[in-house]
Amino acid sequence: MSSNKPGTTAETATPLGVVVGQVKAWVERCGWVWVEAQVIELRRRQAPTQFLRLRDASSDVSALITCTSGVLEAAGPVAEGSMVVARLTPHVYPQRAELTFECSEIRLAGEGRLLAQLEALKRKLAAEGLFDPARKKRLPFLPNCIGLITGAGSAAERDVLTNARLRWPGVRFDVRYALMQGTNSAGEVMTALAGLDADPGVDVIVIARGGGSLEDLLPFSDEGLVRAVAAAKTPVVSAIGHEPDTPILDFVADLRASTPTDAAKRIVPDVAAEAAAVADARARLRRTLLGRIQVEQAWLDQVRSRPAVRDAAATLGPHVEQLSLARRRSREALARRLGDEQLGLDFALAQCRALSPRSTLKRGYAIATTDGLPLTSVGQVSVGAVVQLTLADGGLDTRVEKLEHDERSQDGDQE
Repeated sequence: MSSNKPGTTAETATPLGVVVGQVKAWVERCGWVWVEAQVIELRRRQAPTQFLRLRDASSDVSALITCTSGVLEAAGPVAEGSMVVARLTPHVYPQRAELTFECSEIRLAGEGRLLAQLEALKRKLAAEGLFDPARKKRLPFLPNCIGLITGAGSAAERDVLTNARLRWPGVRFDVRYALMQGTNSAGEVMTALAGLDADPGVDVIVIARGGGSLEDLLPFSDEGLVRAVAAAKTPVVSAIGHEPDTPILDFVADLRASTPTDAAKRIVPDVAAEAAAVADARARLRRTLLGRIQVEQAWLDQVRSRPAVRDAAATLGPHVEQLSLARRRSREALARRLGDEQLGLDFALAQCRALSPRSTLKRGYAIATTDGLPLTSVGQVSVGAVVQLTLADGGLDTRVEKLEHDERSQDGDQE
């Protein structure tokens, strides 16, 4: 006997929309539920709604998830492959009768949770400026002493010491041992760091450890250790793990080395490379000096080839001839001038001599004086008077014995 219940026969078929609506109502009465799954697809969009697909880690079951951008950002660094726990509310999309889940909260699980915590700490420290490149100190070119913090007998210690001494055999180390993993690791590393930083003889400090899992490297993302490295006065090199490993210590250290071996190569110079550089510099300096000497020698040879330098006397010859001619002309001019002056002097002398009383005396005349007065008339003396006669070559004292008057002289006077 057939039932008359709706949808149980072809004659009592129920509309699809009604059935989908009933399923939607039943599904949405389930409410929210926490699930654990792996993100296998994540499509970020410039829109309020984001889509991702989750898959069960132990079975081939996946579901489409929708969430807001705020929910996804609050979860931290969610990426494809991350394990998460999500609070989901099931929904049925009636137009296509598709089952979807709306996510109201996502939390990273396992390593993802640790990564989220580390990312939050990293953002906090970056906001404080601890990762600012301006804070990083320059490593010395050739440190006098290197402080090394590592595990006792570890491969990291061997790598740093061996490679550093291969590059620079005379390098000195002050090695401090500490636990490199576990709950007490960060504290022991900080103690060793404080001791090396207080030693003025230590020029650079290396914190070295080999690779490991995320949990093994957690001490090197410890906030206390990171702040201690940031406060250190001595430059600090972080050499933790391998290239992909990036604990927070790498961001605050003054230099990040990808491996302990890389740290050894970066804290000391290579003696062979430096010797080669010195030899190259000396060779370039020698070439430069030789080139300069050649230039100066060429200039000197050019100067020496000039006639004035090659035979200085040849250039002086014309000047010597001009000087001799000038001297001869000067002598001739001087001789003529002296001759002319001599003639003038002789003429003047002859005139002077012609007018001189002495010249008159030489012609036989005499000057008669009495009592120092010249005699111009016989009337000035009497017989017996002494008269002094001055001749050309001397004088005479005479006595007047006779006076004779010249009548012609008297007639001349009368006239």
